Amino acid sequence: MTINSKNSKNVAIIGLGSMGYGIATSALRGGHKVWGVDINPDQVAKFQAKGGQDAPLSTVAETLDAIAVVVLNAAQTEGVLFGEDGIVAKLKPGTVVLACATVPPAFAKDMAARCDEYGVHYLDAPISGGSIKAASGQLSIMASGTAQAFSAARPLLDSIAETVFELGDEVGAGSAMKAVNQLLAGVHIATMAEALTFGMTQGVAPEKFVEVISKCAGTSWMLENRAPHIVAGDYTPHSSINIWPKDLGIVLDIAKSAQFSAPITAVALQQFIAAAGMGHGQEDDAAVAKVYARNAGLTLPGEDA
Repeated sequence: MTINSKNSKNVAIIGLGSMGYGIATSALRGGHKVWGVDINPDQVAKFQAKGGQDAPLSTVAETLDAIAVVVLNAAQTEGVLFGEDGIVAKLKPGTVVLACATVPPAFAKDMAARCDEYGVHYLDAPISGGSIKAASGQLSIMASGTAQAFSAARPLLDSIAETVFELGDEVGAGSAMKAVNQLLAGVHIATMAEALTFGMTQGVAPEKFVEVISKCAGTSWMLENRAPHIVAGDYTPHSSINIWPKDLGIVLDIAKSAQFSAPITAVALQQFIAAAGMGHGQEDDAAVAKVYARNAGLTLPGEDA
C-alpha cells in the first residue's frame, strides 16, 4: 500500500515478534519512517535490512507521531510505556500510543490515564488476524479511545489494518471485545484438536478431517487455519501455546469479576496449560492436539510411532 507523502509519519513498532514484525513491514510499505525495537537484535537487524530506521529510538523519541506496542502482556506493555526506560515521558504531546497486546480493560484504562498526564493519546487497540495478515496489512483492530487518539493513529491504522472496529471513546472497550474474541479463538483451537484426534480414533485421517469438516457446518476459521499445521506435522509458531494461558486467564479473570461462569473456557485453558507442561509452550498453538494424542495413545503426522 502506498499513501500520500503528507500522511507519512514517524512511527515506532515496539516488539518485532510474529505480529509486530508484520505490522512494522506493513507500516514501511505504507510510506512511513519506521523504527523497529525488540530485545532480539537479530529481528531488529532483519527489519533494518528491509528499510527500517537504524537510529536508536531514544534519540528520536520526541520526533515520533505514533508508536505501536506489540508485546506479550500487560506487564511488558507497562514496562515499555512507564518502566525504567519508559517511552511515554520522552514523547511529544499529541503522539499516539497504539496498545496492541491482549490486556484486561481496567489495565487499558489505567495506561490511558497515565499517558494523558503527558499529553499523549492512548488507543486501546488489540489486534486479530495472525502473522500472515499482519504482514499483508490486513489486520482487524478492535479499537477504543478519544476522537483525537483515532485521528492521530489514522495514518498508521490505514497501513496496517483492513478493518478497524471503532468501539467508542471509552478506553477498555477494545480490550473487552478482544477478550470475547480470545474466548472463542482459544476454545475453537482446543475443540478443533479434540475433534481431529477423536476422528483419528475412528479411523478418520487428519487430512480427510480437514478436507471434509472445513466444508461442513462444524468448521471455524481456527479449524481451517490451524488443523493444516497438524496435518503437516509443522508446529512452527504463528501463535504459540504460551499465548493461551495468558489470554484465557484474562478472560476468566474478567468473568470472575463479572460473576459470570465460563466453564468451557476453563476446560480449554487446562488443555493449553497441559500442552505447556509437556514442553510445547513455544510451539504453534495447534500443538494442543498433542495433549489429546498422548492421552489416547495416538501418533500425529510427523511423529514417530
